[in-house]
Amino acid sequence: MGQRGLESDRSGEDVPTDGAAGDVADAAAVATEPPARVERRPRHPFAAWAWSLVRLDFVGIVFAALFFCWSLTPSLLPRDWLFQGLIGGINAVIGYGVGVVIGWLVRRFVLARVPWWPLPDRAMWWLKAIAVTASIAASLLMLVWSAHWQRQLAALMDAEGTTTTGYIRTGVLSMLVAALLISLFRVLRDLVRWVARQINRLLKVPRPAANLLGLLVVLVLALTLVDGVLLRGMYAAANSVFGLQNNRTPSGIAEPMLPERSGSPESLAKWDTLGYEGKYFVARGLRADALSTANGTTAMQPIRVYVGLDSAPTAQQRADLMLAELERTGAFRRKALVVIPTTGTGWVNPTAAQAIELMYNGDTALVAMQYSYLPSWISFLADRDKAAAAGRLLFDTVYGKWSSLPEQARPKLYMYGESLGTQAGEGAFKGLGDIRSKTDGVLWVGPPNSNRLWRQFVDRRDPGSTEVSPVYVDGLVVRFINNPADLRKLDDQPWLEPHVLYIQHPSDPVVWWSPDLILKRPDWLSEPPGPDRLPAMKWFPFVTFWQVSADLANAAGVPDGHGHNYGTSVLDGWAAIAAPPGWTAQDQQHARTVLKQVMKSQGPEK
Repeated sequence: MGQRGLESDRSGEDVPTDGAAGDVADAAAVATEPPARVERRPRHPFAAWAWSLVRLDFVGIVFAALFFCWSLTPSLLPRDWLFQGLIGGINAVIGYGVGVVIGWLVRRFVLARVPWWPLPDRAMWWLKAIAVTASIAASLLMLVWSAHWQRQLAALMDAEGTTTTGYIRTGVLSMLVAALLISLFRVLRDLVRWVARQINRLLKVPRPAANLLGLLVVLVLALTLVDGVLLRGMYAAANSVFGLQNNRTPSGIAEPMLPERSGSPESLAKWDTLGYEGKYFVARGLRADALSTANGTTAMQPIRVYVGLDSAPTAQQRADLMLAELERTGAFRRKALVVIPTTGTGWVNPTAAQAIELMYNGDTALVAMQYSYLPSWISFLADRDKAAAAGRLLFDTVYGKWSSLPEQARPKLYMYGESLGTQAGEGAFKGLGDIRSKTDGVLWVGPPNSNRLWRQFVDRRDPGSTEVSPVYVDGLVVRFINNPADLRKLDDQPWLEPHVLYIQHPSDPVVWWSPDLILKRPDWLSEPPGPDRLPAMKWFPFVTFWQVSADLANAAGVPDGHGHNYGTSVLDGWAAIAAPPGWTAQDQQHARTVLKQVMKSQGPEK
């Protein structure tokens, strides 16, 4: 049966059979007919085609159930039934395709050569029935067990867990997603066949060559449609939508009147050009009076400089404007100058900004420059090189002026980056030597797995250290921590200045997502789990990639200290790399209390 590909019907047209030409091996139908009965297919051409879209290969069903069950194993973050249903459906389709190919290969190269194959109709019917029933039962049992895992993971992160009955909806949604994707594939398959028939009929090309040409034609058309039309159209639409968002002013935010802020009446960077995130950054934060009250001593007015994407026509003009703002505000006369490459939308972590201002009692200048108004995940997929170039331009411009000042008269120069902002920040340096020669310290939080320098440090980590908690050259310059407690464990170990610190959660999908997850088990999934990851999480080909991809959608939607939500741990990071003289553990605890009060009064981070 594997030898058959296309047969001719009474009209002479080629129609798909139950053999290898179906879904790569469109095998016998699922156990829907009684034993010893011959299946009756719909006679109308459209009905026959529609029927072909829902026929399933029973070997494919078994593998689909296997991949679906794998997808129900725990991932980095708790998932509700909706996300799990989407991921389960995608992975079931991948498993179905793998099973169809394996089934076709076995039938063609193994079973076709044994005398007892094919089995009698009754035996085949029972074999299919048992396979399908077992697949359904296994899937239901895994759904129940998966709900238990999800509750364990939620408890680990102090989040609300799911219910078993609610999680059963995952199975229904996964079936719908899988059916849709398989039908889409079969529509494309039938299109390939139609194109092949036209090539064979019009150009007299032999059928094998026509089939290959038909496949190439459809692939080219599909790639052109996706890359040339859909992706570019979506990118243009995203630019339009998020461009409108960028022009809005956040609720409750007003133009600052302080000359130390960009967007103020004295500023060279006008308020209406700063963008949504820029307006939020310059208008919020603790003022000098609040800092004085919090710290019990007279504070300076913190400087916040921000240049938006609309503040000047070109990147270089925006950099020049940013430098002029720094000089106007007196930023180079402060104790600490912090360069902050933003995320895709121009966002700056408000907790990180307020933490360093609290530590220095306002004697700080923070500077950021927007390079896009697209969300980080779109910027990451569409133009990640733009982030690195923007970070390099931002830092080089500040460093050029800073390095020209007398050493005893210039401020400490620090860099902070979070998420895609770390990728922009790393883009400013050639390597570790460049960082050490140009800065007084670097704090990078939640770095994406593709970061160039991060990847180098992690890959070259000391033997015996793990990917989740790597040790690079005994931690003499670069250190990695999962939580503030890790810093305290390293207090008695030498750490050369300037300090370079990465904070990364074992449960942060931004840190661990990589296309390599498709076919390669990463070290972090073969090593002992970090403190907020379940040991039950395992690596499966294809499946783990889609699990972690789904986790990205809720990366920051978990409590502080987990996922991509770093909360007040940035304060500990600042204390490790940029503590002012005389800073004590009591000062740090007091600052944390103030930060938590501010976060509570201002609402969740944007």
